[in-house]
Amino acid sequence: MELKYGCNPNQKPSSVYVKGSDTLPIEVLSGKPGYINLLDAFNGWQLVKELRAETGLPAATSFKHVSPAGAAVGLPLTDTLRKIYFTDEIISGDISPLACAYARARGADRMSSYGDFIALSDICDEDTANLIKPEVSDGIIAPGYTEKALEILKSKRKGTYCIIKIDKDYIPAPIETKDVFGVTFEQGRNELKINADMLSKVVTKNTKIPDEKLRDLIISLITLKYTQSNSVCYVKDGQAIGIGAGQQSRIHCTRLAGQKADNWYLRQAPEVLALQFVDGIRRPDRDNAIDVYISDDSEEVLADGVWQNIFKVKPNEFTREAKKAWLATNTDVSLGSDAFFPFGDNIERAHRSGVCYIAEPGGSIRDDNVIETCDKYGIAMAFTGIRLFHH
Repeated sequence: MELKYGCNPNQKPSSVYVKGSDTLPIEVLSGKPGYINLLDAFNGWQLVKELRAETGLPAATSFKHVSPAGAAVGLPLTDTLRKIYFTDEIISGDISPLACAYARARGADRMSSYGDFIALSDICDEDTANLIKPEVSDGIIAPGYTEKALEILKSKRKGTYCIIKIDKDYIPAPIETKDVFGVTFEQGRNELKINADMLSKVVTKNTKIPDEKLRDLIISLITLKYTQSNSVCYVKDGQAIGIGAGQQSRIHCTRLAGQKADNWYLRQAPEVLALQFVDGIRRPDRDNAIDVYISDDSEEVLADGVWQNIFKVKPNEFTREAKKAWLATNTDVSLGSDAFFPFGDNIERAHRSGVCYIAEPGGSIRDDNVIETCDKYGIAMAFTGIRLFHH
């Protein structure tokens, strides 16, 4: 299949194929995918397929630049999540489990999900398509589409929205290759199955990890399996709420993901839920205004002559003290790391974002310091013994 171009417009020609076969495991139903689109599509599909297999729930992910901005399973949305994900603007009442998964995956980090590539574990239904329709997105991959869902999605971007159907039974070759600088790398595919057995070695004084937290830790680890390393993932109630990817230092991953998790929780604060936006504001402008309002640069949207273009009523300042008090109410967050934590500072930062459960490989010469820091806060931590680097 010929592509528009490679990673950049100057990289031509560009194409994809399966070695030793004259067929691809995908069918393009609309649009024309690019090189990065397909990297996101194939990584995203593997992620949601694995989440579906392990949790038994429909799964969705929102990919950007070969890492997930969000990933989730199809648990029902609370009234607060319906509000911060703006689903009621599109569909009133209950929505399908797959649509719940997509709303959670897209809503965790809406700024990063802008222009995403979506992957769904199940056949795309009408509810999910309706939620996708107004969002800025490059494309979608799923094992199929209902007739109505396909009609809705084909109307996006004047009929050029990229829609891909993948063969759900496709099994790739066990050996994968990659060319870099004219040199071919070869390795066995990462077929590691992530499940609760991997979380049986709890090394902290607190050894109790409830079933729903085991599920969340599994979601974090499966998400990390398809996230550019180094990477850390915070999960709560069946969805990733903060993903830190591609940082050279693990503490920077932990801080980045923690800040995203904090932003997700701040969006649920009464001060934010009370914001009254002007009629007709664009969805990206609204999302950006919320992110700025909860940041330390809130004056950028509260200044006279500015707020009138965004809000019907000038909001009160969301003070640092009020934000700190609200964040202190967040708890029961789970965290996964794709490699060991080398220092206890990662645990200190995770604790500030409500982390109570951790899964990491272990194996650092400072494991004792990391465990000691967990014990200080009553955090339960499991050593998986498995690294999850992805490049």
